[in-house]
Amino acid sequence: MNVITITGYKPNELGIFQMNDKRIHFVKEAIKRRLIPFLEDGVQWILISGQAGVECWAGEVVLQLREDYNVKLAVIPPFLKQEQRWKEDQQQLYQYVMSEADFVKPLMEKEYQGPHQFRLKNRWLIDKSDACIMLYEEEKEGSPKFFLSEVRKVKGTRDYPLYYITSFDLDDVVREMELEGRIPE
Repeated sequence: MNVITITGYKPNELGIFQMNDKRIHFVKEAIKRRLIPFLEDGVQWILISGQAGVECWAGEVVLQLREDYNVKLAVIPPFLKQEQRWKEDQQQLYQYVMSEADFVKPLMEKEYQGPHQFRLKNRWLIDKSDACIMLYEEEKEGSPKFFLSEVRKVKGTRDYPLYYITSFDLDDVVREMELEGRIPE
């Protein structure tokens, strides 16, 4: 396995409305813990579309892990200026991740035209990666359901493992960080 996509909920789908919400630290730690074994097994590229929330936070995690692992980050937005309607702090994080990524190229050199661009983005990420780490629970629907729908379409033609991060994983991270005295203020 050489390439992994990371995706998941948008901030509002997690009830996160401020970039200083301490739950972001738990999400990022859960991503890190799920990702490190793959990096130790030789995964070389992480793909994200740069979507606000889990994907941008994963981008931050990958950028930090580059110090210790030979991993590269590719950001493939579905279209130009995807961040233009986001809150300013989310735009700043997006611009930071884009500026530090090893590869950045919008899938389409056009601005938003319709939901078909998101379907194409999901399919492209699946086609170009070997597996996906996904913060998602089917009981709590949200935007990742569309990615999951595309995965189900390819399931009969190829093996595409999904590695979930669930609320149980996040609870474990919180407990462990509390025991380690690493709870953010």
